[in-house]
Amino acid sequence: MQFHRSALPLSRRTLNLTARTIRTHHARTGSRWRRLNPAQRALLVLVHLHTGEPFSQVAAGFGVGTATVWRCVSETQAPTLEQGLRRARRKGWG
Repeated sequence: MQFHRSALPLSRRTLNLTARTIRTHHARTGSRWRRLNPAQRALLVLVHLHTGEPFSQVAAGFGVGTATVWRCVSETQAPTLEQGLRRARRKGWG
Protein backbone atom coordinates (compact mmCIF):
# COMPACT_ATOMS: atom_id res chain seq x y z
CA MET A 1 0.00 0.00 0.00
CA GLN A 2 1.28 3.47 -0.90
CA PHE A 3 0.87 6.45 1.40
CA HIS A 4 1.38 10.04 0.48
CA ARG A 5 1.18 13.08 2.70
CA SER A 6 -1.42 14.93 0.62
CA ALA A 7 -5.10 14.11 0.35
CA LEU A 8 -6.38 13.85 -3.20
CA PRO A 9 -10.01 14.27 -4.22
CA LEU A 10 -9.62 11.18 -6.36
CA SER A 11 -12.18 8.58 -7.24
CA ARG A 12 -11.26 4.93 -7.57
CA ARG A 13 -12.63 5.12 -11.11
CA THR A 14 -10.03 7.76 -12.06
CA LEU A 15 -7.24 5.71 -10.53
CA ASN A 16 -8.41 2.53 -12.28
CA LEU A 17 -8.75 4.30 -15.64
CA THR A 18 -5.23 5.71 -15.34
CA ALA A 19 -3.80 2.32 -14.31
CA ARG A 20 -5.61 0.62 -17.21
CA THR A 21 -4.17 3.19 -19.62
CA ILE A 22 -0.67 2.50 -18.29
CA ARG A 23 -1.17 -1.28 -18.57
CA THR A 24 -2.38 -0.92 -22.16
CA HIS A 25 0.60 1.28 -23.04
CA HIS A 26 3.03 -1.25 -21.53
CA ALA A 27 1.39 -4.13 -23.40
CA ARG A 28 1.40 -2.23 -26.70
CA THR A 29 5.05 -1.17 -26.41
CA GLY A 30 6.33 -4.44 -24.94
CA SER A 31 7.63 -2.58 -21.92
CA ARG A 32 10.03 -4.21 -19.51
CA TRP A 33 9.43 -4.87 -15.84
CA ARG A 34 8.98 -1.72 -13.76
CA ARG A 35 9.68 -1.06 -10.08
CA LEU A 36 6.11 0.19 -9.50
CA ASN A 37 3.02 -1.65 -10.69
CA PRO A 38 0.52 0.24 -12.91
CA ALA A 39 -1.73 1.23 -9.97
CA GLN A 40 1.23 2.69 -8.06
CA ARG A 41 2.45 4.47 -11.20
CA ALA A 42 -1.04 5.91 -11.73
CA LEU A 43 -1.14 7.21 -8.15
CA LEU A 44 2.34 8.71 -8.52
CA VAL A 45 1.34 10.55 -11.72
CA LEU A 46 -1.94 11.79 -10.26
CA VAL A 47 -0.17 13.02 -7.11
CA HIS A 48 2.32 14.97 -9.23
CA LEU A 49 -0.34 16.45 -11.50
CA HIS A 50 -2.64 17.38 -8.63
CA THR A 51 -0.11 18.83 -6.19
CA GLY A 52 2.48 20.14 -8.63
CA GLU A 53 5.28 18.91 -6.37
CA PRO A 54 8.73 18.63 -7.92
CA PHE A 55 9.80 15.21 -9.14
CA SER A 56 12.33 14.93 -6.31
CA GLN A 57 9.64 15.28 -3.62
CA VAL A 58 7.29 12.81 -5.32
CA ALA A 59 10.20 10.39 -5.75
CA ALA A 60 11.03 10.60 -2.04
CA GLY A 61 7.40 9.98 -1.11
CA PHE A 62 7.20 6.85 -3.25
CA GLY A 63 10.71 5.56 -2.54
CA VAL A 64 11.88 5.69 -6.16
CA GLY A 65 14.36 7.77 -8.13
CA THR A 66 13.67 11.10 -9.77
CA ALA A 67 14.18 9.55 -13.21
CA THR A 68 11.45 7.00 -12.46
CA VAL A 69 8.99 9.79 -11.64
CA TRP A 70 9.94 11.68 -14.79
CA ARG A 71 9.46 8.53 -16.90
CA CYS A 72 6.08 7.72 -15.31
CA VAL A 73 4.75 11.24 -15.85
CA SER A 74 6.06 11.57 -19.40
CA GLU A 75 4.65 8.16 -20.44
CA THR A 76 1.23 8.94 -18.97
CA GLN A 77 0.65 12.52 -20.10
CA ALA A 78 -1.53 13.43 -23.06
CA PRO A 79 0.08 13.65 -26.49
CA THR A 80 1.55 16.88 -27.80
CA LEU A 81 -0.42 18.87 -30.35
CA GLU A 82 1.75 17.51 -33.16
CA GLN A 83 1.20 13.91 -32.03
CA GLY A 84 -2.53 14.53 -31.72
CA LEU A 85 -2.74 15.98 -35.23
CA ARG A 86 -0.75 13.07 -36.67
CA ARG A 87 -3.05 10.59 -34.93
CA ALA A 88 -6.15 12.41 -36.21
CA ARG A 89 -4.74 12.42 -39.75
CA ARG A 90 -4.10 8.67 -39.57
CA LYS A 91 -7.68 8.10 -38.50
CA GLY A 92 -8.99 10.08 -41.48
CA TRP A 93 -9.81 13.44 -39.88
CA GLY A 94 -8.11 15.56 -42.56
